[in-house]
Amino acid sequence: EKAIRDDVARLKEKALAAGGLYVLATERHESRRIDNQLRGRSGRQGDPGRSKFFLSLQDDLMRIFGSERMDGMLQKLGLKEDEAIIHPWINKALEKAQKKVEARNFDIRKNLLKYDDVSNDQRKVVFEQRIELMDGEGLSETVAEMRDGVIEEIVAKNIPENAYAEQWNVAGLKAEV
Repeated sequence: EKAIRDDVARLKEKALAAGGLYVLATERHESRRIDNQLRGRSGRQGDPGRSKFFLSLQDDLMRIFGSERMDGMLQKLGLKEDEAIIHPWINKALEKAQKKVEARNFDIRKNLLKYDDVSNDQRKVVFEQRIELMDGEGLSETVAEMRDGVIEEIVAKNIPENAYAEQWNVAGLKAEV
């Protein structure tokens, strides 16, 4: 443990002597928060440092959100293929793409939470029924209610209300009972 702390202190001194830690990133994350955390690694607790992102139009974020628009912008700027792109429009477009992804991911999580609430409600009902069954009190009554409910469903499915006798599915009723 002491050896690790000594190594970290030595590396920190070396980084500070070189002007601070320089973090190079090869792609932008879907979340701006992750990018900001990565940037923050370069200048921890007031230490000097810098960060730089190198991107490609083939990166997932660029490809999914905005690659075609970027191509149009690059042509307007007169940039050639394999040429470095440094322009405020690019940063704005990237930020917009990240915001879109973050909003989409938020909606997905929100939707999943709704389904989780439904599952949780069902789980509560099942556990309540389980406790009732394990208590044993009113067990025969509970089973009779369940049986009656199942029979009602089978009859309703095979002999619809207000149906004539020739419309009944007697074979289906016999098979299910």
